[in-house]
Amino acid sequence: MSEFTTDHDTIRKWAEQHGGKPAAVERTHKDGDVGIVRVMFPKAPHSEHEALVEISWDEFFDEFEKRSLALLYEPDSMFSKIVGRDTAERREHGDHKAARE
Repeated sequence: MSEFTTDHDTIRKWAEQHGGKPAAVERTHKDGDVGIVRVMFPKAPHSEHEALVEISWDEFFDEFEKRSLALLYEPDSMFSKIVGRDTAERREHGDHKAARE
């Protein structure tokens, strides 16, 4: 079952347990702007990590907070999706169409 978190330690621990690294979408990572953040899994089959650039956890979490993001993830798999905290809150309160419309 998927869970939401904004806790930096939980995110980092989960990512590292699954071989994940902090990343930014390369085309948005320019001139001091971190851009769109992701967790990449370079060793995963069918990973599209060539479109990503590895960044530090500090850069990742600075952007994560600046944009008020949350991580939707499955604790026992590599599934994850970064969403806005407002979307996470709405989905946790039963609005399963949040961010899909």
